[in-house]
Amino acid sequence: MEVINYHFNFTAYKKCYYIELKAEMTTDISKYQKIVDQFRGNVLKNDFEKNFSAMTQHIPKTERFLLKMELKRLATVCTRLIDLRGHVDGECRPFEHDGRRHYLDDIAIKVYEENISFYQSYTFGVYEAVMNTENNFRVIYQKEKSNIGKPLPTETGKVFEKTQYPASLYTFGPYHNRSEERMNFAITIDVQLENDNKEYECTSSDISVEGCRFRFNYPNNISIGQSFSIRFRGFEDEFQFGKEKSFNFEVRNIQKVDRVQLIGCQRVYSNEKSIDGFQSFLKGFIQGNKRRYKINLDNTINAIQSRNFEQYSLPKSNELPIFVEDSKGDVLPRYALTCHNNQSIYQYWQDEKRHSTLYCLVTPERILRIRKAHALGKSLLVYSFVHKSQGKSFFYTADVQQLNDDSEFKRKFLGFAASKPSFAITQLSIIDVDVDKAHSPLTLSNTLTKKNQYLNLPIPNDAIATLYTLPCIIVANDLTDEFKVEQYKQLPFDKIETSRLKNFGHKRLTSPLLMDEVGINYKNQRQEARFKYITPVELEIEGIRCVGKSNDFSILGLKLELEKPSVLKKGDVVYLTFPGLQKITSAFDLKGLPYELMRINKSKTVLNLRVYVEKHQHMGRSFFKALIAKNRDKLTPDEYALLIPGLAKALRNVYSRSLTIPSLMVQTSGSRYKLETLVCGTVQNKLLPVMKQLSDSQSLYNLYPLLNNLQATNAMTSSLKKMQDDDAAISQTLYIAVNLENDIIDQAVTTKTLSELTSPMLQKMFISRAINHGLFFCIQAKLSRTDDPDMDHLNPELSYISSYAIHRGKQIEQDIWSVSGVIQLLDITQETLIRHELLS
Repeated sequence: MEVINYHFNFTAYKKCYYIELKAEMTTDISKYQKIVDQFRGNVLKNDFEKNFSAMTQHIPKTERFLLKMELKRLATVCTRLIDLRGHVDGECRPFEHDGRRHYLDDIAIKVYEENISFYQSYTFGVYEAVMNTENNFRVIYQKEKSNIGKPLPTETGKVFEKTQYPASLYTFGPYHNRSEERMNFAITIDVQLENDNKEYECTSSDISVEGCRFRFNYPNNISIGQSFSIRFRGFEDEFQFGKEKSFNFEVRNIQKVDRVQLIGCQRVYSNEKSIDGFQSFLKGFIQGNKRRYKINLDNTINAIQSRNFEQYSLPKSNELPIFVEDSKGDVLPRYALTCHNNQSIYQYWQDEKRHSTLYCLVTPERILRIRKAHALGKSLLVYSFVHKSQGKSFFYTADVQQLNDDSEFKRKFLGFAASKPSFAITQLSIIDVDVDKAHSPLTLSNTLTKKNQYLNLPIPNDAIATLYTLPCIIVANDLTDEFKVEQYKQLPFDKIETSRLKNFGHKRLTSPLLMDEVGINYKNQRQEARFKYITPVELEIEGIRCVGKSNDFSILGLKLELEKPSVLKKGDVVYLTFPGLQKITSAFDLKGLPYELMRINKSKTVLNLRVYVEKHQHMGRSFFKALIAKNRDKLTPDEYALLIPGLAKALRNVYSRSLTIPSLMVQTSGSRYKLETLVCGTVQNKLLPVMKQLSDSQSLYNLYPLLNNLQATNAMTSSLKKMQDDDAAISQTLYIAVNLENDIIDQAVTTKTLSELTSPMLQKMFISRAINHGLFFCIQAKLSRTDDPDMDHLNPELSYISSYAIHRGKQIEQDIWSVSGVIQLLDITQETLIRHELLS
């Protein structure tokens, strides 16, 4: 029994009446599909009623009425965008019609054009025809479902099990800004190549005052920098713009699409450049017609999509980027980009006075070894522990290259280090600093309003000068987990030579390392500066007392960590006493000060509090204001506000553009999550080329190696629903075997989790088998709940797109807010092979 809803609009006496008709049918309209096909696009014709009545005389009156309403529904204008990527057995590509961009394969394009010829516009009839092509996976599944019980075909070529998880890759820049706007405009032009008297008739795709792009469908080899002339024959019939008929151009870029060369060119002037009649004509023509023919927004759309994902993923980085400074030959760590997820790495490398000890991890000699490993396509593993004596911290570190000289001592050192509670495994890689990546311009073709000019300011000279003193970035990843530690603990370290251990200890500096912590932050919601300060705090609510310590404070609030979990909830008003601070002041009474709970973590131990003003004055606010004013130079800001304007942004841009660790974006789709987007700064990850080779589309990546294990995927997505944006990242380790010689993907790729490979022996067997038959990867997937993006920074480009393509702007805005989480994909294959003694 099918229920069909129809909505009618009748106009009478200038009033509109909307009537909803619900009719129950015992038969399916599909039985009249031949009639539907015959009357496609004929509803608005004068003879429709006559022809329809003649054709449907044999049909019952009720069904005839419903059939007519169905034809009218199919002829209704549709505004939906179609994206068949991952939904059809074919390669999809952008397809534009009537200002809308769809993603269709060859079969869908053919069906689209065929139905457009009947309906004369984009209607629901066109939409539904395209969504129900024969190669649509949903249609295939329905056919297979209807054939249950029938003998299955024996062809091995058709496998309907899902083996394609298509994903697009977005890189964080470069974002190309255009000096002028391009207008989509197709016009006939004649192209005459240099040293060739023949003219070639072509069609332009877009034009600007100083250049154009056109389709060149001839076998001639065109090269960048080649000169030629263009005659705009399509303009000559309607416009006059001077005596010249041909104008000189130079090839700037070439793109090949389906055997057609798309040539991008820029005008060349024989004499000193001056405004001529053709330039004046183009300026006026584009200005007057750009809303009719639309501006080419490809670069702006690509930029805002990548910039959006960058704002979601970078603040959730799990690695610690360390900028190294070369000051007159002294090579030492200088800046570290920190966020919530990588704070544990930064804090691990601090002594008892919270001074940075990153000089123990990143030494000049070790940087040379990192470069050597990088040249071989590897990273450098560092094993460390902290020895505490007489209240002081002493750091010991040894990297793989140092330990490889003596395999017996290596095993003893690793077993001894793993027995320490402070044992850590750190993976180091290196990135050269490229100063050209410091500026990330908006792509608005010089149309940015004065109000938003601050968003697009160039990097100040002082910041650029500082970047030139930073030769490289050392990226530190913490690989430590309980499974690895337990495995290393099995190594015996009896009779270890303590004299050799001392060689791996680091001397303490006489003065603290000058190390600045720079927060990765796009959206700063703080109204004032916070300062790090640990002091005892007593909390009381309704007679119940808790004890804890502060992490940081500001004039209006503080962050408090309790010793035991509480039963507090957001909105509770608690009363704080500061016994330690009370000892240093008699002017302020720091007992029973009211604070409102603004946020609490999942474990109920970390509280974010704001002053709660019951009357006109709050003693805590007055005290902290005075404390900050008198001790500004002594207090450490929670996020270091650099003295060099623009440097923090420049450091962030350089790193984001150079980021080699890919991330997978988790987006909402109705009540479900979808994983269809990969992001990174530059493509250097070894797994990405493999996923591209497994894809049936040249432009997409197949996430099958990451997503085919439903146990792992379901665990991650179910965890995301319970996470808050300040929760620690959830980690999942994937063991992946790939045999590229096997064309059947579900046989070529096997993915296991630690819960399936429960012992080191099973893990080693899986790894050995994978290496013998192809490739092995070990991926540490870290899931985080994302924060909201900074719309102030995204709105200029979003508004620019919406002003010319409002439907595209709405779709992009919907995509922006659909992001819920990010999964960072760290390749830990090297450490896994070393731990199982399959690699030295």
